[in-house]
Amino acid sequence: MIYVLLLLFAPERNRARKPISSFVPPTARRSELLSHEQNKQYENDDTNTILTMKTLILLSRGLAGNASLFVIAVAVITFFIPELFVWVRGTTQTVILGIIMLTMGLTLTTDDFRILARRPFDILIGACAQFFIMPCVAYLLVNVFRLEPALTLGILLVGCCPGGVSSNIMSYLCHGDVAFSVGMTCASTLLAPVMTPLLMELTAGQIIEIDAIGMFINILIVTIIPVGLGCFLNYIYSKSKHFPTIQSLMPGLSVICLACIVGGVISTVHDDLIARGLWLFLWTFAVVFCHNTLGYILGYTSGRLAGFNQAKKRTISIEVGMQNAGLATVLAGNFFAAQPLAVLPCAISCAWHSISGTILAGLFLRRDKH
Repeated sequence: MIYVLLLLFAPERNRARKPISSFVPPTARRSELLSHEQNKQYENDDTNTILTMKTLILLSRGLAGNASLFVIAVAVITFFIPELFVWVRGTTQTVILGIIMLTMGLTLTTDDFRILARRPFDILIGACAQFFIMPCVAYLLVNVFRLEPALTLGILLVGCCPGGVSSNIMSYLCHGDVAFSVGMTCASTLLAPVMTPLLMELTAGQIIEIDAIGMFINILIVTIIPVGLGCFLNYIYSKSKHFPTIQSLMPGLSVICLACIVGGVISTVHDDLIARGLWLFLWTFAVVFCHNTLGYILGYTSGRLAGFNQAKKRTISIEVGMQNAGLATVLAGNFFAAQPLAVLPCAISCAWHSISGTILAGLFLRRDKH
């Protein structure tokens, strides 16, 4: 938190890259495999190094552009071979999520944090919508669908978590306000250690005892500290020769880590899925679908009520609807281990939010053409 305050008032530093550019999906850029600056950086390196870097960047871009397919493929393979990701549990799962949040921090600049001070009204509306709409919708749905306690905990946890990192990519794709998107993600992530335990206590306290202090510490460790470390490294080494290439590899690494978390979840609930059949998956998916879709609709509505322009309405719609389901998965595993099925809605959300976000961005773009 102290580091963020320093960023808000720190002097400008000249940077070779544009702010928030690393949130732009590599497949959407119209540049060469390596930028002109990166080619200059490697002009003194040997051919093997250049080839290796190009291959890794190409792989990262491919994974980022097909994140949903990759995660779903890992989930399907794990269903048939559950031993593949049996190791992704407990501390290992927490570390993997920390790596995802570190990749986010490595892409953030001081300008990304300054938006919190430059556009306080936008960020306030976005944060209020984020932490009011999704928990309320989740609470409504679990009562309408009459979910069992374990699945209820999972849906509520997804609803109480901050916005997901991939929402920034979707905002870019649909010509939204990307700066606003990054600002909302930063704000909700910074608020998560307090808001997520508080909201879980309010919505799920009657189902199970919520360790609010433990959850606060856990979220602090797996989100704020890695993001802060990544921001610090970016601030210090942004002019380093190889740092832009390292940033280019972060989207692919993030997708691999997310796939590992989903694989770990499928491994954990494999026996329940086998025992209870396809109905368990479809019923849970129906709730996840409604939760996500209503988040998009009500998020867009909140932007309209706030008088936002079209770009900001699209952004707040995506930011509200897409949650950090990876964080929800880790929290479910750490705090609701006695209810193993609690991780199932979180894992489904990991994959579905990326798919639905891509679909929504496409619908917004189609609307532009008409």
